Amino acid sequence: MSKIPFNNFKEEYSSQKKEIDQAVQRVLESGWFILGNETKLFEEEFAKYIGTKYCVGVASGTEAIALSLMAIGIKAGDQVITTNMTAFPTITGIMQAGAVPVVVDIHENSALIKVSEIENKITAKTKAILPVHIYGQSCDMDEIKQIGIKYNIEIIEDCAQSTGTTYKENKTGTFGSCAAFSFYPTKNLGAYGDAGAITTNNKDYYEKLLKLRNYGQGKRYYHDEKGINSRIDELQAAILRSKLKFIDIRNNRRREIAKIYKSELKNIKFIYENPYGKSNYHLFPIKIQDRNLFSDYLNKKGIANLIHYPIPINKQKAFVGQKTEKFTNTEKFTKEILSIPIYPELSEKEINYIIETINEFSLKSSKIKSL
Repeated sequence: MSKIPFNNFKEEYSSQKKEIDQAVQRVLESGWFILGNETKLFEEEFAKYIGTKYCVGVASGTEAIALSLMAIGIKAGDQVITTNMTAFPTITGIMQAGAVPVVVDIHENSALIKVSEIENKITAKTKAILPVHIYGQSCDMDEIKQIGIKYNIEIIEDCAQSTGTTYKENKTGTFGSCAAFSFYPTKNLGAYGDAGAITTNNKDYYEKLLKLRNYGQGKRYYHDEKGINSRIDELQAAILRSKLKFIDIRNNRRREIAKIYKSELKNIKFIYENPYGKSNYHLFPIKIQDRNLFSDYLNKKGIANLIHYPIPINKQKAFVGQKTEKFTNTEKFTKEILSIPIYPELSEKEINYIIETINEFSLKSSKIKSL
């Protein structure tokens, strides 16, 4: 068995080559590369897919967070509450907007933000709550929205990993004042470079976001806001349009693989999944005590694996607050977590090899522990 990568972009391209090639050719022949018809159509199509009135294409998921916060009126020094278990770009987006990130511990079994601890962090400076739908599983948005209503705090969803994920009957990206999406190539809906989007049902925020992403311009050379340059380009918009047609098929394939893993993997602890939603399985993390030994074993067997994420936010050097605060669940979780491949291009042979290899390690490990 040859090496199984963590993602297989060549196979993904091959499976959609005709549509993607046509999309790229369409843009090149148009001679229009920034904020053209492809962007407009992608925004309409993505908003329809998610279930919101509006969508604004931007340059990255990180800037989607920053711009969302800017749109709701975040000022320098305002605080934004988020999770201690996320990719650092979540924090970067908050800081880019001039706000101060404040982190909350997670549920040990799911890695989602521990909603019951959010209120403990709210101060007079708290202006937003930013839940992260980590690994593709949705946070409990009803409970979070109730906190927002109680304290008059706006909700901004981090949907970087949750395109196509549902909470109850609706997709993530429909519950906050705004929602930030990433289309980094590894995402379930991935561009061929950096790209992102913001969804919203608020017309005022939508119109403001159109300005903010384009230097604050209301019309050319007339700058009404203090904006930035964060425009999705036409090539990425066209590629995403072609790939959006396949997103449900690809997410369902991830769900099929996850079901096989859960059925066939032995002596493995899986992430708890809340029954209120349907994950898109952006990642498939498992929990294992002998993680370094296990990771080395998988690498020797040709199975790529990654840790999402090895260091809690409050332990990152670039995060200046809450250094002495205890986040028991996050700290334990980050020591045990390891992600294995779960992309749609995995063949049955590769899936079976991954399962057999992990089960072989589990059997050896259990025998050693029983001696």
